[in-house]
This record gives sequence, C-alpha cells and structure tokens, in this order.
Amino acid sequence: MSIPNLENCKKRKRWPKLYDFNTFFEPDCPINLRGPFRDNMRLFLQQCAEPEDYKVEGMSIWCTLLVIESKNFVVPLYTIEEDVKESVRPFCDLCRCNGWSHNSVSKRKYHMIIPVDSEWSQKLEDGVCDLQTHLLHGLIHCNGFGHLLCINGREGGSKHLCGREIMDLWDRICASLRTRKITVEDVSKKRSMDLRLLYGIAYGHPWFGRWGYKFCHGSFGVTEPIYFRAIEILSTMELEKIIQDFSDTSLSKSIKQIIHYYKDLSPTQLITFKDLLRFMLAIRSCPCVRKKQSMTATTTSKPPINIVLRRKPLIKEKCMKYRNFSSLVGTMDSRWPTRRLQYAAEVIVDALKAKKEDKHGQEGMTRQDVRDAARMHIGDTGLLDYVLKSMNNVAVGKYVVQRAVNPKTRILEYSIEEFGDGIIPVKSETESETVPAQPLLPGADVNADVVFVYENVLFNYPESELVEVATQAILDSKHFVKEWPFRVENDQMLSFICQVMPTWNDLEAKFHRKAPPGEIIVLPLHASVLELKQEAESALRDTYCMLERFVVIEIEHMENLDDKDLLCKFLESGAEIFVKGYGMDINSQLRYEGGSDNWKVRCECGACDDDGERMVECDICEVWQHTRCNGIDDADTVPQLFICSGCCDSLLPGKTETHQRFESSDDLLMIPAAIGYGAEAAEPFYQASMRFDNDALVDMS
Repeated sequence: MSIPNLENCKKRKRWPKLYDFNTFFEPDCPINLRGPFRDNMRLFLQQCAEPEDYKVEGMSIWCTLLVIESKNFVVPLYTIEEDVKESVRPFCDLCRCNGWSHNSVSKRKYHMIIPVDSEWSQKLEDGVCDLQTHLLHGLIHCNGFGHLLCINGREGGSKHLCGREIMDLWDRICASLRTRKITVEDVSKKRSMDLRLLYGIAYGHPWFGRWGYKFCHGSFGVTEPIYFRAIEILSTMELEKIIQDFSDTSLSKSIKQIIHYYKDLSPTQLITFKDLLRFMLAIRSCPCVRKKQSMTATTTSKPPINIVLRRKPLIKEKCMKYRNFSSLVGTMDSRWPTRRLQYAAEVIVDALKAKKEDKHGQEGMTRQDVRDAARMHIGDTGLLDYVLKSMNNVAVGKYVVQRAVNPKTRILEYSIEEFGDGIIPVKSETESETVPAQPLLPGADVNADVVFVYENVLFNYPESELVEVATQAILDSKHFVKEWPFRVENDQMLSFICQVMPTWNDLEAKFHRKAPPGEIIVLPLHASVLELKQEAESALRDTYCMLERFVVIEIEHMENLDDKDLLCKFLESGAEIFVKGYGMDINSQLRYEGGSDNWKVRCECGACDDDGERMVECDICEVWQHTRCNGIDDADTVPQLFICSGCCDSLLPGKTETHQRFESSDDLLMIPAAIGYGAEAAEPFYQASMRFDNDALVDMS
C-alpha cells in the first residue's frame, strides 16, 4: 500500500475509506459497538478496515486509514490477527510478567500497529511484531486483556505525531472496542531521565497516568504501599533542606542558583521538590521560555557525527545506511545495562561469523538457529530476543548484521558482512551528544536545568541512602495497568460475566493458581435460559483454546428452570453466572498463559512470582530468585551451579547467621537502619511512612 499523503489518496480510482485521526473511535464514531471485545473487533475489521492482499508469517492483515487534513498526510493503522494454535509463541510472556499467568490461553491475538513514518507507504515484513520502532504497537487477546508494547512520538523518531496524540488514539481504541485490562511496561526516557521517576515525583503518577494507568506491580518485591511511600518521601523534600544538605559539596552553588531562580520566577511559592519539578516541567513549552533559550543558546558546540555505511554496487553506486550498535544502545529503553547488550550483540555476531565461515552451509541463519547458538554463552533468552529484534542493518565492530526473508524458504534469516567486503563508513545524519551534567546559566535551558536537578538530587544526594532507596523503589515499579470496569450501560441488553465451574483438578490446584477471569456475554433483553446456555457455550468456545469443545449443560442456581423461561425474571443484568458442562480439555498444553510449568519464585526481596526481571534457579530446592538479589551482575553469566542462601544454611547447620533477614522489601523501607542507615536517617522515612493509613503499614514485629 502506497499512501504517503492525502493527495495520493485523492488520485486513486477508488476512493478509500478515510477516518479523522483526532476523532476516530470517539463514542459512536465511526460505528456503534456495544458487545464484548471479541465481537467488537470482528465488527471493526468488517466495517472500518480493508484486508491486505498479503500476509506476514502466515497472519492476516487489515489496514485502516486515518487522515490529518491540516497536515496533509494519512496514517495507516494495521491490525494483524495471530492464530495462537499456529503461532510459534502461543503463550504470552507479558501476561506472565504482569501476574496473569493463570489466565486461560485465548485463541487469537490482535496486534494493532502504526509503523514509523518512513514505512507508511511500504508493505509490512516478517518480524514486524518484534520491532520496537513502531509509533504504536498494542497487543490485545480476544478476551479483552492486552498490553501496550510501545509508543514512539517525536522523541522516538516521528516527524508528524507526538506521543500524546498517539496515546489519545490508543485510549479511544481500547475504550470503544471495550477492552477489559491493558498493561504497559513504562521504560520511557527523555534526555536520559526515566519518566516514571520524573513524573512520579512531580505529579504522583507516571506519564501514562494521564490516561488512567495505575500501579500494577513492582519488581524486586516492591509493593503498592512501598511505591507510594517512596513517591511521598521524594516529592515532599523541602527545597531549603536540599540547599542545606548540598552546602558542603561542589554542587552547592549550582543547586542553590537553580532553586532560587525558579522560586523567583514562579508566581506561587515553591516549597517542596515536587513543586519545583512541576513548575519546571510546566514552563518548558512556554513561548517566552523558548525564545529566551534560543537567544542564549551557544553555537560553538561541534556538530555530532554518526557513522553510516555505504556499499559500492557493481553497476551503480547506491547509499545504504547502517546504525552503529554502540550508538543504538543509547536509544534502547532496556532493563539490561549497555555492556550486557553489547556483549549479547558480539555473541550473535560470532555465531553468524562461524556460520559464514562454514563452507558446507548457507551464510544466513534463522532466528531460532542464532538464538540456539548464542545460548551456549548467554542463558538469558529474554536478553537475546531483545537484541535480535534490533539487529537489522546494524554495525557491530567491523561487521554489519542484516536481516532478510529467504526467497526460497520464506523464513527470516540473519547474515553478516565485513567492512572489507566493500562497505566503507561515511558521515551522515546527526546524533545527539551527551547533555552537559551542569548547566552554565540557570534558566538558559529549562530542559538542561531539569536534567541537572534530576540527576544530582535523586542520584547524588549527599550522605543519604534514604533518597537512594526511595529512588530505586520507583525505578523498580515499571508495570502499570488500566482497567475498564464491567458495567451495564445498555438497558435494552443483558450482560453477564460467565465463569466455568472448576473441575476437581482445578480445586486441587486452587492454592497454586488463581481462577481465570470470566468471559463477558451479551444477550437481548427478552432472552431465555436456553439462549443464555447457547451464548455462553458459543462465547467460551470462540475465546479459549481448552474450551473449544465445551458443552454447557446447566447454570448454577438455575437447574430447576425451564429452558423457555425468560432470564429477566430471575437474573439482573451485570450478574456473575457459573456454568457446568463437559468437553473441557484439562490436559491441553494451551491451558494457561503462563504455560504448564509449575515453577516457584521465592526471593529474599519478597517477590513470589515472575516480575519480568532476570532470575536464577537454585539447583537444590528448584526455587527461582533474582540474580540482582544474589549479587550476580547483569553483565555476568549465571553460574552453572547455583545454591541459594537458604539451602546453603541447611547444608551448614552449625553456621550462625550474621546478618538480619527480612520477610519482604516492606521491612527494608520501614527499618532503613537494618541496611546501613543510622537512626538519624531512618527517622524521616519512618515519619513519612506514618502519614499513610495504618492498614498500609507493614507489621514490624
């Protein structure tokens, strides 16, 4: 599809359907959707999207054209339907890392994607669902539970759309299609600042909080009370106290100048760190501030240089651009450190190099082959998958990694070429340099002032581990969720949440897994008991893999009713019903989103479930723990033999424990002295904690 702007659409023989970007999916626009998500998505694809004449990795594609007439361009919104049974990744890691491992495996996933600007007029390619460069990528299971994978506005490379506009569109899509819960892992950064930390202190919620996303769960045992206590402590730090604490440091003068400058500039009194950050963020977009910045900006800085690669073809020279992996790492919002990403890239290159030197094989390697070869050196498959996503036209050392579809096998393959094979480095577009750590003049550049205050107050606070612990608690809180509560909005329809009565096997496992969420069904106002059974059976079969042959026999508490009886006489709309039947495939491998593995997580930080962070399994008790909590750096490989501290103590019964143990990270925050804090440092944290309700306090006995 080639639609770079609105004029191209007007020149077409057949005028395509165009929808206004800024009003698309407002209430009843363009269509009225009143059913559950699975039905709404089908109706949306039928009426508001055009099927493409090709597929990616065997998945069907639809395209919806969104126009912004004031800017004269058309934005393609692609919807890709993934059949779970045909997928190479039937289970959802995102569900598992967000506490939804107990959810039943849905039969379909829908990827909603807006590619980066430069790819709007190009066909989608295999591997499109793995890219992190899309302006928008959301994944929604057919039961209405989903995940926002990425949002990239102007900071992410878009020339036309800002992150707020894209997020507004995504929120309207989710609300209109009637999704139930959407999670997001907030690792967004701006000018090296983590926005979940910056916005958390300034506004009490992350950037996504503008659209109703709230705390879902933290990593490393961080709970919701800890998260909000940490925000409270950092946001209520008094500015005069900050100046006083920095008085004996080399940053004293700069900290004092910046704080006094913005206190004098503010029309209201700035007292706390929250007040300062909120005011600085508010005036960044002020026209007078931009004018002042342009007048005071220096022009002596050297233009940044980026290395791009040019190949000399045999017939006609053609410029082919590549990105250096070392510079690409700086733009990747990853939980792994730079050195770890760089090491993984080098291991991948070594695997491709060995394959290329093998004269008996093809030069290219499939994704799975590369992954298997790299796992000989790196056990973290999540890290390998993350790096492989970005390995396309990327330079690592003296090699260039390329990715393309093999025309014979139609499988995505990776290959490398050396600079000496005709590739030479050339200068190209600019790349941002590191922002100076210390601003030359307060007020000359508000963004630089924000970065300076952010880095030094939060990460270089003198003689206080309290600030460090609170900062880390917020950084360890990356998972947020928005829920659209189930409610009855249409008086002319009956809505219910349908649950399947558990089997004996389910009852035995009730202490290991939570019950999966029920499915929403919608019926006409005068529906009968028989119609309820039929609709419940149809909905469950259509949604979940293990219920594909499920037959509803009866409904709990309605066994004595006749099939012809009207529901409205016995049930209120919005009620939860339990159905009994047979045909459930309890031995199905596609039963839970977390898979069939009954792994256990019990870390000393308090984590008792997979939180998406790097873990290691004890070879004795087979319990998983965080590598970070066991002193294993992210850049280090996991030891072949690992024994947790609990098993070590049991093997050495005569050994006395010399350090204090804690049940969870709540204790770490409530008793800072136990991790090296003095009583003087512990007191303000304890006083701040006491401002919360008694119910939120952790038992300190």
